[in-house]
Amino acid sequence: MAEQAATATSTFCWNELMTPDPEAAIRFYTQLLGWTSRESDIGDAGSYTIFTAGDKDVGGVMKTPDANVGPHWLSYIAVEDVDSSTKKAEQLGAKPCVPPTDIPEVGRFSVITDPTGATIALFQGK
Repeated sequence: MAEQAATATSTFCWNELMTPDPEAAIRFYTQLLGWTSRESDIGDAGSYTIFTAGDKDVGGVMKTPDANVGPHWLSYIAVEDVDSSTKKAEQLGAKPCVPPTDIPEVGRFSVITDPTGATIALFQGK
């Protein structure tokens, strides 16, 4: 996700799969799409696997932290300032799911549900 920091604002910049079975997902997507993967330790949250297509990082996968949440993909949109964008989203009727949070050495993100019920993440690169 570090290379996504240079992505133009207001554009989709990352995709992330949350699943209770990351190993099965990794096998599926690497075999289906020819992606490669590499694992990264993310401390208390466990491990994070980055999918790569050619020489470009295209997404990530990690274990769902809540057993009550089913597998799902989450798209990230690049913004200049996660805190102000999250606040503006709330003023426009969005509901916060994850408050603005630092990703060490990568940037900052939040997760919101828009007024129509769709969930999206906002991302600000370091």
